[in-house]
Order: sequence, then structure tokens, then C-alpha cells
Amino acid sequence: MTYLWLLMAICSEVLATSLLKAAESFTRPLPSVIVVLSYGFSFYCLSQTLKTMPVGIAYAIWSGIGTVMIALVGLFFYHQTLDRAALLGISMIVAGVAILDFFSKSATH
Repeated sequence: MTYLWLLMAICSEVLATSLLKAAESFTRPLPSVIVVLSYGFSFYCLSQTLKTMPVGIAYAIWSGIGTVMIALVGLFFYHQTLDRAALLGISMIVAGVAILDFFSKSATH
């Protein structure tokens, strides 16, 4: 259940971050409300994750996977490009999250 809470936290945070541009500095009501509600839900889900997972590990996974997902949103929805350096950096983030999750004794919960 811990990873389900974490996945919901990540997805709702990615939704909120993705809609920040559409909210246009919170001048458009519908995207603005979705942003605020999604961030709120994300932090609630993250708090549930922290009942059984160390905060450092949860945050590393949350921010790492979120970063990758936001990069993909930018690529596919906002037509932003990812150069070699960006792809290398994203690959290193994924590797770091995988190492933390699968090999670190700190991730034991």
C-alpha cells in the first residue's frame, strides 16, 4: 500500500505542476483550482507514505520520478526538447532512485 500512496502522490503532483502554466499565474479559475487541489492531495498521499517509509527515501523517489514525468509532459504536451545532457541527467536520476529503492538498507520499511 505504501507504493500506491507514493504513486498517487507523484501523479497528483505531476498533474498540478503540469497545469501551472495553464493557470497563468492563477488568473484562470479552473486550472488554478485543479493545481491547488492536486498539490493538496499529493501532500496528503505523501504523508500517508511516510507512515511506513523513511522521509528521505520517499522524497527521493517522489522527486526523481516526478522530475522524469514532468520532463515527459514538457516533451509531449509543451513540445519542449530534451538534449543529450537532459537525457543523461534524467537517466542518472532514474539510476539513483533505483539504487536507493532496490539496494539501500535505508529504504527498508
